[in-house]
Amino acid sequence: MIAKQKVQNQISLFFSFQSTLDQKHPLFVLANKIDWTVFDNAFEPLYCKDNGRPSKPIRLMVGLIMLKHIRNISDESVAEQWRENNYYQYFCGEQSFQC
Repeated sequence: MIAKQKVQNQISLFFSFQSTLDQKHPLFVLANKIDWTVFDNAFEPLYCKDNGRPSKPIRLMVGLIMLKHIRNISDESVAEQWRENNYYQYFCGEQSFQC
């Protein structure tokens, strides 16, 4: 089942996740150059609309696979690094740092 889109609320008037990152970092630049809707449009028909457990966001899954291949690391390593790395989380579509 395709997960419903989360409502993106601004956490603070003076703070945004994006503003805390170096906008010249390669993952920041790459995240903004990729047309992520292409992946959503390609994979969304593969999900049942009303049956089953809600999925993780498509951008998260595609982003983690890309990071795995870009960095040449294992599944376990990319998952561990995602939890610790602001740029990995931003690349995968997070709007705030997830602990």
